Amino acid sequence: MKLMVNIDVDDVGKAVRFYGKALGLKVARRLGDSIVELAGAGAPVYLLAKAPGSRAAGSISQSRDYLRHWTPVHLDFAVKDIAGATKRALAAGAAQEGEIERHAWGDIAHLADPFGHGFCLIEFRGRGYDEIATDESGKPIVRQD
Repeated sequence: MKLMVNIDVDDVGKAVRFYGKALGLKVARRLGDSIVELAGAGAPVYLLAKAPGSRAAGSISQSRDYLRHWTPVHLDFAVKDIAGATKRALAAGAAQEGEIERHAWGDIAHLADPFGHGFCLIEFRGRGYDEIATDESGKPIVRQD
């Protein structure tokens, strides 16, 4: 199985510029006029041109809009320097949603792209999520990788 990330946008060129400047993703290939594949995120990211107001899916009446919206599924990008990465994302047109938060596993910045999609930047610290990982009984997991 292979993970592929698809992001609906109303302007593919603007999205290529944003994700390139904000996160350093590069165009891998173009698939016609309405799809661009980006590389550099560990999984291919496909920018899909979808007109505002078009139906999101045949089985629902909701239509696309590119205002800020919330969904329980979002993208997290692991970065080495959260302050620098956040600054680059903001310069590229992202909106920051609160201060950078500090946790035992690392720091997280909550942002939104110019198309209304939320995403996070994460700078892991120490063992990352393993700093707080437990098994089903609550016992800490210590990996010997």
